[in-house]
Amino acid sequence: MMVTTSTGLEGYRITNHLGVVRGIVVRSRSILGNIAGGLQSLLGGNITIYTELCERTRKDAYDLMVQHAQEQNANAIINMRYDANDVMQGITEVLAYGTAVVVEKI
Repeated sequence: MMVTTSTGLEGYRITNHLGVVRGIVVRSRSILGNIAGGLQSLLGGNITIYTELCERTRKDAYDLMVQHAQEQNANAIINMRYDANDVMQGITEVLAYGTAVVVEKI
């Protein structure tokens, strides 16, 4: 599956727009993760426990988006974006979305 943040894929022609596809993950931090993150924040710098949680959540949302596109028989996704919102304190929604398309090599 080819995925791009641009409106097209160089060297390919879009033959069919299949519509918006998305992957959404809602995740909370565990009490142990909050304690470890709090301890890391005292030292400053990159808080790796939260970085890893964010990366894993984005990957899961991305994978769900690709799965959704495959279900639509797409072979590419254009205009891919991420969005994140707090649902409530300590619970975050991460959304990966884009336009599923069928492309052919020029």
